[in-house]
Amino acid sequence: MAPEPESSSTPNSSLRDRYIALIDQIVTITLKGQLRSKEQIYQQLVQEVEVGTGEIFERCLTERLEATQAQVEQADDELKQARASRSLRAMQTIQGEWERYQKQQQASNALTRATEAILQAASTERLSVWLTYVDPNQGNRFNPEALKQLAQALDRAVQSGEWATDDNLSSEIQLLTTGIRDGLVSCQRLEDALIRWIYEPVTSIGFEGSATVGPWKLWAEQVQSPVPKQLFQTLAGNQSVANWVHQSSLGIREWIELAVLLQFLQRSLVAWFEKQPYSSKWGKTQSIATYLTFAAIWCELLQGIGGAVNLNTNSRQALAQGCFQALLQVLRGFSQQPYFPLYGGIFALFSGSYLTDALQYLDQPLRQVAGTQEKARILTLLGYSQRALGQYQQAIGFHQQALEIARTAADQACEIANLNHLSRIYVAQKNYVEAINYSQRALILARQVGDRLGEANALTNFGYSEVLSARELDRIDSDRYDMAVGYLQQGLQLSEKLGDRQSQSLCYNSLGIAYVILNQPQQAIAYLEKGVQAAQASGDLYLQGLNLTYLAEAYYSLDEREKTVLAALLSMYLLNQISATEWRQSAGLLTILQGQLGEVGFEQLRRQLRPQLIPVIGVDGYDHLPTLLNDYRQSDE
Repeated sequence: MAPEPESSSTPNSSLRDRYIALIDQIVTITLKGQLRSKEQIYQQLVQEVEVGTGEIFERCLTERLEATQAQVEQADDELKQARASRSLRAMQTIQGEWERYQKQQQASNALTRATEAILQAASTERLSVWLTYVDPNQGNRFNPEALKQLAQALDRAVQSGEWATDDNLSSEIQLLTTGIRDGLVSCQRLEDALIRWIYEPVTSIGFEGSATVGPWKLWAEQVQSPVPKQLFQTLAGNQSVANWVHQSSLGIREWIELAVLLQFLQRSLVAWFEKQPYSSKWGKTQSIATYLTFAAIWCELLQGIGGAVNLNTNSRQALAQGCFQALLQVLRGFSQQPYFPLYGGIFALFSGSYLTDALQYLDQPLRQVAGTQEKARILTLLGYSQRALGQYQQAIGFHQQALEIARTAADQACEIANLNHLSRIYVAQKNYVEAINYSQRALILARQVGDRLGEANALTNFGYSEVLSARELDRIDSDRYDMAVGYLQQGLQLSEKLGDRQSQSLCYNSLGIAYVILNQPQQAIAYLEKGVQAAQASGDLYLQGLNLTYLAEAYYSLDEREKTVLAALLSMYLLNQISATEWRQSAGLLTILQGQLGEVGFEQLRRQLRPQLIPVIGVDGYDHLPTLLNDYRQSDE
């Protein structure tokens, strides 16, 4: 007997036929008016499309869409065209439900992967693994509904199945899932109050003093959970978050609740600010302030965890690592924004293993071409922060790395920014030859590529370097000073035209210092006062403190003691708060004044200035001022 011929059909061809028939069936019932809702189409897709064969179904749907589109275009009478158009609309509905099905499948797969990874993680790494999956920078980020589903999946896993017999795992998962749920409840309570504070008088989100309304007081009134309420009350009172952590009942569960809530608040505020077409400039400024504020909160939480007395060693390490990871997630998301401030900084006190972890985390984007720009920009931010801390060699290292990566990524704005930052560091090190060299390179490149902001900063750095270089050489060369001040004025005019408050503050600061050096205190004061205002508006405490430092010196040269003491006390406190080394400059001036006025006279003046100091630094800050002066005297002995 002759063998039967093999069938020409294949598994794929039979699936193709089946899926074509499914599409045609849905179109038919749609045209007959038998379709009750889109959900009916969705459920058919769930039941009929086999797992792992979505690509075949998608090809079939594309073929039918293209064929029907051709029928619409080629129809030779209105009746045929109308029928083809109805078929096309039906297929477009199928396409919409198919896209919905794919998204649901992706979300389901992501949920399964996250659940398994969290359960399989070592106890010391479980929190870090969870943070990786809820990272808002991930493509499939977990929204509140997905977080709720994750908590349910984790609970089911430890209540039945292979994980049910592990009591330690069960208790750890319970802390995690309870924290997630508590965080979601707090998110829900704050949803309606998210932006209500914005419509109160004098609004901003940063830490610029009690003249700022901010959201904290309102949020503290709305939220019921104790730990978030205490955190918001601490922020509303302009008090130290780190000190609050030392005395709080913050544990693993409470920390997870905070992580869920802070992520929600930051993401929601940025989304709202970015959608303000009536004032895009205001929206951009507030988005920047939001990123920096939440990064600062995570930084303070990180500092506080180290001294939390209620935590054991393992919990302390896990929560410290969690704070650091959350902080980096904020910075990474920030770096991807078009308004990322290449000339600003955040004072993240990276050191030891945290710095190593930071660089390891930031190496991840380098595996993708598009990610190199992120790392360069974050390193720029860290370099600026390290300069403020007086860690010049470390700052140079960050900026040099950022410079190389920015060139590779063709991010010229970032390249120019790092040339400018390096110029400023070499000024601080009194290496004026290198400072002038880097500022000239920044100026040339900025003009070549049309980077006006980079040009403004380069002009300022060039003029500033020339002024200090001339002073060091002790050359009273009026032409050279006039040329240098001319560059500073050009930089200021350009930054004012661009409306960049950060750069304006730097320009005002540089011009003010230049006029202090030139023994023209009245002109110096005019620029430095504007510099303080610009720094307050941009939220840069470092530049705010620097402007106040030299403002105090200018007032001192005019023998205006009350104004001198006020500016010096503010600059000393603000710079000390971010561990900037320049706080000692103001402390030294205050020590001289203390000697001139006597202990009693100086203390009377400090008390007299209390109403002007408290709105900026708070009651705790005011009470801390004598301690700072005492610390300075003891370290100077």
